[in-house]
Amino acid sequence: MATSPAISTVQSANDLAILLRAGALPAPLRVIEQRTVGAELGADQVQAGKYSTLAGLILVVLFMLARYGLFGVFADVALAFNVVLLMAALTAFGATLTLPGIAGIVLTMGMAVDANVLIYERIREEHRNGRSIIASIDAGFRRAMATIVDANMTHLIASLILFQLGSGPVRGFAVTLGLGIVTSFFTAVMVTRLFVVTWLRTTRPKQLVI
Repeated sequence: MATSPAISTVQSANDLAILLRAGALPAPLRVIEQRTVGAELGADQVQAGKYSTLAGLILVVLFMLARYGLFGVFADVALAFNVVLLMAALTAFGATLTLPGIAGIVLTMGMAVDANVLIYERIREEHRNGRSIIASIDAGFRRAMATIVDANMTHLIASLILFQLGSGPVRGFAVTLGLGIVTSFFTAVMVTRLFVVTWLRTTRPKQLVI
């Protein structure tokens, strides 16, 4: 293994200094911008993400209430259950809540109520076509299922691709998105259907208010 020659004399040190200065350019250093990044920056961003998530959740809840009334309440309760399931799954996997993870949670909330919107609009259409309340609800859940499955499968495939090809924050977003797809599908279809069926059996409504 080759080694560099030792600097044993003043002359050799001067020669080495001349070689080092040979390629230097006489360009002065001018400070254009200077920033100090502390440890609190990440915490502030996560806190802002939490506030954004809470604001998005409130807006979604209000929209569902204004649009669908009692059925909107069913969707909102299922959405809250979805968020609890998602947080439990992230805790079980030992995941750390980061900004990409928060973005995945917000997207999950949108996908969860999107499935409810598809179901409710299908129920409305079936009821306008002359079906009874029970038949309209049954057809709404059954005929909207194919669309919901297709949408969730495409999102799940996208999350798997992001997890496989991405790294760092991208993988965090993919994990949150993938888990959110599973929980939102369960709550939007099964939990909401349970609420609607229980409401039908207990109240036996004469009109479909949705």
